Amino acid sequence: MVDRDAMARGREVFDPIAARACALPGVDIGRMFGTEGLRIRGKVFAFVVHNGSLVVKLHERRVGEVIGEGVGAPMVMRGRPMREWAEIPLDAGADRWMQLIDEARTYVDSITP
Repeated sequence: MVDRDAMARGREVFDPIAARACALPGVDIGRMFGTEGLRIRGKVFAFVVHNGSLVVKLHERRVGEVIGEGVGAPMVMRGRPMREWAEIPLDAGADRWMQLIDEARTYVDSITP
């Protein structure tokens, strides 16, 4: 179920970060999992989900570190945790979101031909 208020609060934090990221070479906005997210050379690396949380693509080891730090959780899709996707709640703060979005962009850039 989509929590429109939570998603709007998440977008309030995400959108200014996304605007800054879109100024970088190869970065734009595209669709994934029914929402719009940041892409580098066509590969999505960050987006806001139905509950207002940020989802970022990171190396599997880094996802484990983020979870271990208590900052986020694995993204779960159809009951299955996605090994390279972390879900970060809004209360982690804009600075943390910006840092993880930057990490995700760098990671996806490094694995995208």
